[in-house]
Amino acid sequence: MKAYINELLKRKDLIKYLVISGLKAQHKNSYLGFFWWLLDPLLQIFIYYFVVVMVFQRARGAEYGIWLAIGLVVWRWISSSLTTSVRSIISQAGIITQVYLPKSTFPICTVLSEMINFGFGLIVVAIALVFFQIQPGLSYIWLPIVIGVQFLFLQGIALALAYVSVFIRDMEMMTRHIIRLMFYGSPVIWYADMVPERLRWILEINPIACFLSSYRNIIIYNSMPDFKFLGIIAVMSTVLIFLLINIYQKNEHKIIKVL
Repeated sequence: MKAYINELLKRKDLIKYLVISGLKAQHKNSYLGFFWWLLDPLLQIFIYYFVVVMVFQRARGAEYGIWLAIGLVVWRWISSSLTTSVRSIISQAGIITQVYLPKSTFPICTVLSEMINFGFGLIVVAIALVFFQIQPGLSYIWLPIVIGVQFLFLQGIALALAYVSVFIRDMEMMTRHIIRLMFYGSPVIWYADMVPERLRWILEINPIACFLSSYRNIIIYNSMPDFKFLGIIAVMSTVLIFLLINIYQKNEHKIIKVL
């Protein structure tokens, strides 16, 4: 496995190229181009704020506005990473069958690309902070830790989805429904205290709920994230990544054969 990891490290220029080309391809045929990196999350925030606050009147005030902004930006990184990673290897079949490349390169690049998109989403969160007049605090120093743990988590899931989808093509359709379930099962647009007491255990074991509460604790409430839960996620994600890298290494030939 060490040789395989070294091979991945040697391909850092390729990874950089794939990340940049993936970002360019997202909006290459649109009139607004890269401006969509900011406009897309802004429009999502406006739509959900209008529906929840203006139509259903389920929440009010500046706190919900920034709460919603953080939730949608964080969720955007999660959903887009999983959606693109499920086809990350299949979509590159033409290259893979002609040139040797570590197959894990492609799901790795998808998560990296979406992490850069997440950076633009944080600009939108900063705009929301100014709009709703919420002052930043010293707790912001914990943001890189939460981002790093979320990256590990998404990387492990992306590697798994990309590998399984090569052999089970129905995984793409299944992933769409799973992502939709994850969205409504996590406090992205609703408050955690809206959940009945008997169902609170779902949030307590939900990694997405942990990420959302960690970002919100830091940005809104100027407090520390749940380092215990984040630590568990980081360890489990790291173990999963190494297990999957080992699986990729042993089954590279099978992937080529199926493609």
